[in-house]
Amino acid sequence: MCCGGCAKCLGVVLIPLAILCTIANVLLFFPGGTIQDTNHISDEVWYFGGILGSGVLMVFPALVFLGLKNNDCCGCCGSEGCGKRFAMFTSVIFAAVGVVGAGYSFIVSAVALNRGPLCSIYGNDTWKYPFENGNYLGNHGIWTDCKSPENIVPWNLTLFSLLLIMSGTQVVLCAIQAINGLLGTICGECKCCGCCGGDGPV
Repeated sequence: MCCGGCAKCLGVVLIPLAILCTIANVLLFFPGGTIQDTNHISDEVWYFGGILGSGVLMVFPALVFLGLKNNDCCGCCGSEGCGKRFAMFTSVIFAAVGVVGAGYSFIVSAVALNRGPLCSIYGNDTWKYPFENGNYLGNHGIWTDCKSPENIVPWNLTLFSLLLIMSGTQVVLCAIQAINGLLGTICGECKCCGCCGGDGPV
């Protein structure tokens, strides 16, 4: 259904998700809630999946989606219908940008969860990744292999899991708008049938 109201709803949801993903990524720079040397922070944190992928890159499609409902572009030679088709087509391009950004964050988070955190395994200056292939996920007993920072395993596990879930949600929402935008491009003006409170054409 080519519906500007639906696109606006998607944009409203994407904005807080982008903010939360950014916050989660920033918190990962403080392992276990402590300040550490930069070389004691997991590599995946420096890939900025939550800040760039699910954060900055997600703001652009979200803003485009928010503006679609009120778009009154009369683009092609003064034709309102043509202008609205172009606006919906543009939203497809930005939806693709959102999918790429959120997909990047999703992959980084999945890799980080599988690899586990960087930590001190003897309580001294020996830092390494003690877990392999996600073996720690179902075996809480080996979490004690990480001596420092304190609570680093649940800290990384929680934040990267949140990033995984939120970026996955962003991918789905952007994919929905990509389909919505394609329908709007093909159909042109069409009634919204009450979608998210919209009652007019795109």
